Amino acid sequence: MSTLIPTPSEPAWTRPEKTLFRFVFIYFLIQAIPLDWRFYRNLLSIDWGASYYRDLFYLARYAPHFFGPTDTFINWAVVALIALAGTIVWTVRDPKRMTYDGLYYGLRVIVRYRLAVAILAYGFIKLFPMQAPFPSLSSLNTPYGELTAWKLFSLSLGITPSYESFLGMVEILGGLLLLNRKTTVIGTLIILPFLGNVFVSNLAYEGGESVYSLRLITFALLLFAFDAVRLFRLVSLEQAALPNRFKPVFAEAWQRYGRLALKTGFVFFAVFLYGYKTYAAYKMGPYQFPKTPGLPGAAGVYDVQTFKLAGETLPYSRTDSVRWQNVVFETWNTLSIKSNRPVIPDRSNTEEIPVDDANRTYEQAGTTGRHYYSYQVDSAQHILTLTNRNPHYPNETLTLRYRQSPHQLVLSGLNERRDSVYVVLNKLNKKYLLNEAAKAGRRGTLTL
Repeated sequence: MSTLIPTPSEPAWTRPEKTLFRFVFIYFLIQAIPLDWRFYRNLLSIDWGASYYRDLFYLARYAPHFFGPTDTFINWAVVALIALAGTIVWTVRDPKRMTYDGLYYGLRVIVRYRLAVAILAYGFIKLFPMQAPFPSLSSLNTPYGELTAWKLFSLSLGITPSYESFLGMVEILGGLLLLNRKTTVIGTLIILPFLGNVFVSNLAYEGGESVYSLRLITFALLLFAFDAVRLFRLVSLEQAALPNRFKPVFAEAWQRYGRLALKTGFVFFAVFLYGYKTYAAYKMGPYQFPKTPGLPGAAGVYDVQTFKLAGETLPYSRTDSVRWQNVVFETWNTLSIKSNRPVIPDRSNTEEIPVDDANRTYEQAGTTGRHYYSYQVDSAQHILTLTNRNPHYPNETLTLRYRQSPHQLVLSGLNERRDSVYVVLNKLNKKYLLNEAAKAGRRGTLTL
């Protein structure tokens, strides 16, 4: 078995220290080690093909849930109650042990790797800028005030992929530094302010991962606490500080090789394989948008020249809840319609990596500016079958026959209420300041 060599000046633990440690040990062990059988079921059913990074991402984001699928502080309270009960039992049964150095060391190892895999999982999808994709054409044609704070934050990050990659590099650097005991404190000094910003931005922009990010902060604080007092004495008080108190000794060969194999396996799966898979996914396209291509030659924004409902022509109006104002065809099979018809917003605001197009809800999430439809093309009959992508409108479909020319689309058929519609769309040669400014560069001349 492994043994630990304490430094000669290592004092015995006081009674309050031992009691506090028992609680902390049980609490963080439950928070860090997956005890849910579904975690291991998902681990054993990993798709080692193209979507492997998705499976590992969800495993890395594990958090103990006792009530429902949503991560809440109630789950923390349950963990704390279990830790409290365990502390009482432990204190009664083990009152005379002088130190818990070995258990403390083991707990830090578990938390180091648990935090590292979580940080790396998010770091790589930022390094290859997929977490916040460049805004779709529909988003660029949605007024600022019709987007939630979370969506605005995501779109703002998405327009600067180089900055998003930089954030990913910072996360990956912090995660890699956690893999070595001697560089852990440097890693926590990088991770703590980074995660602090993530936590506050989740609160400020109404993101859905504030609880999870705060959990990671507690992990980082536990690791930093080991060196915090000694750092304070050395840097602030300019007093001598004791070095690291522990050095594990693995006497048996299987212990040394086992430790090396576990660490090598972790680095291979969490860094090299996961990194390669996220890069491959990045080259295939952002996971938030559907993969199915749209109607050939249709991508663009269209002005609604003519709109007839049940044979009656409706003039342009910004207040009419029925008449369309403009239409956007994406390069994939999404069509969005701007009208004054209210939209019940899809408030999805957590990081999800769906496989199927139907579950890729990023483009309509957090907006009330447009109605988004996925569509199927019957090129032989020239028919588009539209289905509302918003989960609040599960049965809303339109069946439209189309006639296409280079600068115009004519749609006719039945709308969501089974009323006949006839729409003439004129394609606009619209330039976007965002793109034109990027072409001109920082010092270039901007012409629109």
